[in-house]
Amino acid sequence: MAGPVPMGEQTTAPSIPSRVATVSLHTSPLDQPGTGDAGGLNVYVVEVARRMAERNVAVDVFTRATSPDLPPVVELAPGVNVRHVPAGPYGHLDKNTLADHLCPFIFGMLRAEAQGEPGHYDLVHGHYWLSGKAGVVAARRWGVPMVQSMHTMARVKNAALAAGDAPEPEARVRGEDQLVRQADRLIANTDDEARQLTGFYGARNEQISTIPPGVDLETFTPGPRAAALDRIGLPRDAELLLFVGRVQRLKAPDVLIRAAAELLERDPSLRSRLVVGIVGGLSGGGKREPQLLTDLARSLGVADVVRMEPPQNRQRLADYYRAATATVVPSYSESFGLVAVESQACGTPVLAARVGGLSTAVSAGVSGVLVDGHDPRHYAAELHRMIAEPAWRARLAEAAPRHAATLGWSRTVDELLDLYRDALTPRELGLAACR
Repeated sequence: MAGPVPMGEQTTAPSIPSRVATVSLHTSPLDQPGTGDAGGLNVYVVEVARRMAERNVAVDVFTRATSPDLPPVVELAPGVNVRHVPAGPYGHLDKNTLADHLCPFIFGMLRAEAQGEPGHYDLVHGHYWLSGKAGVVAARRWGVPMVQSMHTMARVKNAALAAGDAPEPEARVRGEDQLVRQADRLIANTDDEARQLTGFYGARNEQISTIPPGVDLETFTPGPRAAALDRIGLPRDAELLLFVGRVQRLKAPDVLIRAAAELLERDPSLRSRLVVGIVGGLSGGGKREPQLLTDLARSLGVADVVRMEPPQNRQRLADYYRAATATVVPSYSESFGLVAVESQACGTPVLAARVGGLSTAVSAGVSGVLVDGHDPRHYAAELHRMIAEPAWRARLAEAAPRHAATLGWSRTVDELLDLYRDALTPRELGLAACR
């Protein structure tokens, strides 16, 4: 079998790829978002892959096998296969140890490609730095472009650590430095992330394309709040302050609980109606301190209003959004903030930290409110206004779906396909000066 054709010597290329190798090493698209390491990245991979397949671009998603019982290949949707690659011990492994198992994962990718015809994959798209490290090797072996979405970056996270949170390891920082130099194209979720890629990692401007993620506008839609409250088991006069996401210090659910305590101190009459909903599973450092939020709520005297819920499927999650007075996203770092967009799509305004991609996900003063910093008193003041001024909240709620509608997945896939086409366009060999 002939070796790979160097990218500079390609003479033809399809207008769009016929088959893409998507790499999501550390978390499977089959996992429930909000549990373990599964979150917005998982949603992104699934939604993009489905819509790519609908446009006749087949997608194979490579992920690490976590159990010997998993079949080698699972069809996620017509044209989308999830390939489970054994790499290291089965079971959950800490992300910081997965770099030690990159070699068997890469070998698994190469074996899968070797079973097809030459040129089986036209392009590799990596998600998160570990996936990128594996994807670069495969892309170079196959002679195809390597496109990388970082989703989060170590230097960015380390610059905005929550109190008590551990910094990202130096091995990840070095790995991301190498990946930025090796990837053919980098995808930033927002202009802010593009600036971080250049400022923190020295990425070249011409290497970066800014393509916002989307939201499922068919599942996340507005609906009657009273009926949604009924369906999730809350009284119709409840004021639900909602947090959705992985329970870890980075996402700052403690800020919402502290804000609720401030809110009740400001207006004790709210206690009979106030509900703080924390919807999500323990993740990262949160697994080492599983009682952190319940102990905090107890110490602040608000345990009676805090309701801890496991991750929900998308239909049920949409009801939580519709039922909420506000969705609160107080993260210390967010590459985009998919939860904020889902909430707005359901007609519920968002109160979020002014960090990272949340400045794009939320239209400040129109579909929600952005807060500088993480002082619970500032969050409490805005939440009190949403409750005490229903006409103002209603204006935010009315505008929220319109803002979310500008961020549908169809737009994301349109722009990704344009990027793929450009990455596949043969480059000039630069030989004119030699003639």
